[in-house]
Amino acid sequence: MNTLAEQLPTADDVAFFREHGYWISPVILPPEVLDAAEHGMVRFYAGDHDAVLPDLPATRGWQPSDGEVLRKNDYSSLRVSELADLVSYPLIGAIAAALSGAEGIRLWHDQLLYKPVDRAGGSARVGWHTDRQYWQSCTSEDMLTAWVGFQDVDEVNGAVSFLPGSHRWDVGGLDFFSQDADALNAAIVAQGFDPTPVTPRMRRGQVSFHHCRTVHGSSANRGTAARRSLAIHLQPADNRWRPGSAHPNDTLVRSDPALGGPDYTDPAFQPLLWPR
Repeated sequence: MNTLAEQLPTADDVAFFREHGYWISPVILPPEVLDAAEHGMVRFYAGDHDAVLPDLPATRGWQPSDGEVLRKNDYSSLRVSELADLVSYPLIGAIAAALSGAEGIRLWHDQLLYKPVDRAGGSARVGWHTDRQYWQSCTSEDMLTAWVGFQDVDEVNGAVSFLPGSHRWDVGGLDFFSQDADALNAAIVAQGFDPTPVTPRMRRGQVSFHHCRTVHGSSANRGTAARRSLAIHLQPADNRWRPGSAHPNDTLVRSDPALGGPDYTDPAFQPLLWPR
């Protein structure tokens, strides 16, 4: 059994990440961790939660009444223990720190994702976007995302695609929820960039890591089963709240007004701590 240090990215791996804006790990997640996470995903959708969050727009996400569409649910790891175990798997954080050069890594956000099989009138692609575009004021320039698929993924069932080197671009007009791939490609070309993607095939247990400015998305799922995954957004430990920034996370964490942070006094906004 390799030690944690022996499973960290090499200097060449780190150089690849910094050049291309993404990196795919070897198989690092044990089957039992992923099996438990899949069970946790079933529990999450069934409403079998271990903790309850305030009922806010940001904590609702996909609901059964939305039907068989692309599902995105934030804060799943704060509600279901098996998903918390996956998010806090030590090697994921250690790799993120090594790739970003950070001395420490903290969880910023997580999103449970479910992409149904494509059908007429029901495509569920993920449009070209960057994570940074949604969190401009409140995240580090070195934030990165670990994406964990719960099964083998490829270009058939909607694996994540990347535009290599795009973490160095200044590109706008992108949209996670857009189903118009041609329009997004045209917007990228119009700004002088190349929308030719790389779509890595990944085995179950591999994890993809990408920089917060890397343009990425995924095609429709033309496989035979829903594509199931969890996106884990990680911040370098030195990131701090900045005046003028705002995010729904602010309502779920402790606040210290003496340091300039927001002061939430509503009982619904009191600290919600995951029992470790």
